[in-house]
Amino acid sequence: MSHPPGFDARRFKALERSGFNRIAARYADGAPLRADLQDALLAAAALAPGESVLDLAAGPGLLARAAARQVLPGGCVVASDIAEGMLAEGLRRAADEGVPDLLAAACDAEHLSFADARFDAALVGLGLFILPHPERAVAELHRVLRPGGRLAVSVWGPRNDVPLIAHALDCIARHLPAPKVPRPSVFRLGDAAVLHDLLDDAGFRAIAVTPHRLACRFDSADAYWQAFLDLAGGAAEALLRLPDATQATLRAAVADDLAPHRDGSGFTLESTVLIATARR
Repeated sequence: MSHPPGFDARRFKALERSGFNRIAARYADGAPLRADLQDALLAAAALAPGESVLDLAAGPGLLARAAARQVLPGGCVVASDIAEGMLAEGLRRAADEGVPDLLAAACDAEHLSFADARFDAALVGLGLFILPHPERAVAELHRVLRPGGRLAVSVWGPRNDVPLIAHALDCIARHLPAPKVPRPSVFRLGDAAVLHDLLDDAGFRAIAVTPHRLACRFDSADAYWQAFLDLAGGAAEALLRLPDATQATLRAAVADDLAPHRDGSGFTLESTVLIATARR
């Protein structure tokens, strides 16, 4: 897939790894915000007891821990991510929640360290669009799935249908210079046809793409902004280095932009997520 001018994949990955390691605990704490989407993705995956499952771009294992409850004790779940701090956070939480058998492997999603035909199913929750070369990751997923193995993926929908992310990005674009490390758009797979073709080109079949509405409520504009930072990985790493005055300006701009979404004393934002399923 095409990239912004000056895009440096290695530098981008390093920044993402650093950023997600920094926010690992807060990212995990934000799980309730995305619980409805997690449930929808797991329902689409239709996991069964005894299956082996890969959760790619797993972060702190929100999906992986839920998947483990569906396939253990006879199956296994491997959480994989480039940010080892995120995986460590997930393993700690898994042990606390009584899921001690969760496995983790830190590796690049575009170069997986697993044998061919190793897994019955694979999950990628809101992660595929972050990767510099999602087509490489999808090819790797095809390789590590067994014949007939299932894939379930979620991605942000079209930009205009994802105010949860678009408002923050619009404020950043208005008030800050272009980033030194250009970032691929998180909406680049938000067209169902683009997502379908990405999976089809990798050799997947029985592809289905379904929209899902995700509603998120925030008590204040500051709560919205913090939630964005807790999801933003490398972008959060850069934003947190800004002077306090600049950060205050961004928070004020976000508060203005959220006005149309006011819901009583807080704000409710409904966004579109695409959930794709396919078979190897």
